[in-house]
Amino acid sequence: MAVWNNRYSQARNSEPTRMVRFAHWMVLIGVLVTTSGCMTGVREYFRNGFKVGPNYCKPAAPTSPDWIDSSDERLSSEPADLQAWWTVFDDPCLNECVRLAYSENLTVREAGFRVMEARALRRVAAGDMFPQSQLGTGSFTRTQLSDESGFGGLGGGGGQINVWQMGGQLAWELDFWGRFRRAIEAADANLDATVESYDDVLVILIADVASTYVEIRTLQKRIEYAQHNVESLSGSLRIATDLFEGGSTSKLDVAQAQTNLSQTEALVPQLQTQLRQAENRLCVLMGRPPADLSTLLSMSAAEIPSSSPEVVVGIPAELIRRRPDIRQAERLVAQQSALIGVAESDLYPAFSITGNLGYQAPTFSRLFKTSAFTDSVAPGFNWNLLNYGRIRNNVIAEQALFQQRVAQYQNTVLEAQREAEDAIVAFLRSQEQAIALRQSVDSAVESRDLVQEQYRAGRTDFGRVFVAESSLVTQQDSLAVAEGQIASNLVEIYRALGGGWEIRLNPTMNMATAPIVVPGPVENVPVEIEIENEPTPAMPPEASDESLLKFPTLAIQ
Repeated sequence: MAVWNNRYSQARNSEPTRMVRFAHWMVLIGVLVTTSGCMTGVREYFRNGFKVGPNYCKPAAPTSPDWIDSSDERLSSEPADLQAWWTVFDDPCLNECVRLAYSENLTVREAGFRVMEARALRRVAAGDMFPQSQLGTGSFTRTQLSDESGFGGLGGGGGQINVWQMGGQLAWELDFWGRFRRAIEAADANLDATVESYDDVLVILIADVASTYVEIRTLQKRIEYAQHNVESLSGSLRIATDLFEGGSTSKLDVAQAQTNLSQTEALVPQLQTQLRQAENRLCVLMGRPPADLSTLLSMSAAEIPSSSPEVVVGIPAELIRRRPDIRQAERLVAQQSALIGVAESDLYPAFSITGNLGYQAPTFSRLFKTSAFTDSVAPGFNWNLLNYGRIRNNVIAEQALFQQRVAQYQNTVLEAQREAEDAIVAFLRSQEQAIALRQSVDSAVESRDLVQEQYRAGRTDFGRVFVAESSLVTQQDSLAVAEGQIASNLVEIYRALGGGWEIRLNPTMNMATAPIVVPGPVENVPVEIEIENEPTPAMPPEASDESLLKFPTLAIQ
């Protein structure tokens, strides 16, 4: 036993020397692999903070210096405040619809839970910086020795060996090449991307609510015009019938009048169907089953929303900073850049340390004595040799995917500018169209009144009445559509500019708070989950955990 203790003491005393030798070998291997034709050179390795793979730089994206219609006096290039853009319509009902949609929309909740998932995955990645395996162990082993075995002489024959053991095991792969730090960078960028996705959902949701609301008001106006024309055409039919019965006209006048009336009457059910379908879509956007929205819609007059003909749009370069989908695409580029370093780390040896600490004794009463203590330390490395180019080609594949992400980001910027330009020109031209249609409707009303008066006096036939009344029905319907298009195109401008996501920073800003009787969400038991603070959009990975992101309380319905 004394001999064993002496050897154990010598082994314990020689451990520092062995660790120094192992450290020397690690440095030597590191120098060899960084100078053996691998993808990251020695200088770059040190410049990157002892990490392989490229350091991320934000890619350039092409932007126009100004809008095509920037010379139009109705456009302003001043910095745009789009936090609550829907309030430009000064419509309490629209404000309430936006508030309800933000509070209850299920797509927004889904996006919020994706942020929670990304945050958890980021913490998983950060955990790899610490010992990857940390186990507590304990066991009792009883071994019965055979009387016929060669071990019988140890105790004068057969016998039993009891071993009580308790301790812990630890395995730690060192982040020598930055594998785990690059993984954390990728997780940070992915977390930022999910936040941007959440903001993009808000931009789309608010624009969809506003455009659907405009569609509802436009259909109501079209129905109003159609019903008014039905009354007017019914009067024309009575006049034609009276004149026919009096022998002043032929039955052709009656038939033409009936044709006009029936065509207009047929238009009303079609518009009412479209109105109900639009209301159903609005209910779903507000997170509610389809129901009658008469009470909610009665908050405002049944008029098509209107605003000033001027609009502040800023400059195209601001889209990169403002639009969440562009910021999301840029964060995905950053994530892929970090994943290149993760893939490249497989080219190099992985250094690790494995250790055991514990107690061993033949009886439980002696298990925790100082003499029962045992430990071991086992530094080592693993290196994927003879991989036949698989690892190197995996790095090349990650680099190619990085270039794809860059192209997608640049294309997202281009598409954003196109969407904004399309919305701007549509907004400007729809105003001009509405002006012409208003003049046309005024002329059509005057023409109808004159020709009806002439028809009653017998100075013209019903053919001219038929044409005038048909033209008025068409022109009024076109005017309602054009006025709705002005509002819809303005909504599209704000959508293209990326406005509205700031609502999560201040959910009550510029919104009506009066209680409204609307259909409630589907009945079931909610589980309240408060989303914690998250990184603000487009923040660098290093600052992700320090900044704030405010989400509404989510309920799993």
